Amino acid sequence: MDRKKELKLQYQQMKPEMGIFLIRSRISNKCFLEATPDLKGRINSTRFKLESGAHPNRKLQRDWHDYGAGNFSIEILEYLDYDQDEGKTDYTEDLALLQMIWEEKLAKETKEFYEK
Repeated sequence: MDRKKELKLQYQQMKPEMGIFLIRSRISNKCFLEATPDLKGRINSTRFKLESGAHPNRKLQRDWHDYGAGNFSIEILEYLDYDQDEGKTDYTEDLALLQMIWEEKLAKETKEFYEK
């Protein structure tokens, strides 16, 4: 197998890190929570959308614009491990459950969320 095909096969077999991340305003202490099957990609995409004024959550977007990027933190709260069963490919329910758990946990800490 030539090197190009080998690299392509390796890329196809890569599994991105899954989990949940939080964007927190240091000014209002409001939080935006999102679970995703590709943490790195989604965080980069979200940061790009916020910087370009195109994030779908208008309240978060407005605060990002008004307060500036320096007044927000982006944190990975938890990683979701892949099952040992190689046949499982859909982690939608697992990620939704993880998000619900974190929403409850943060609500107990009296954190306010950006409405979806």
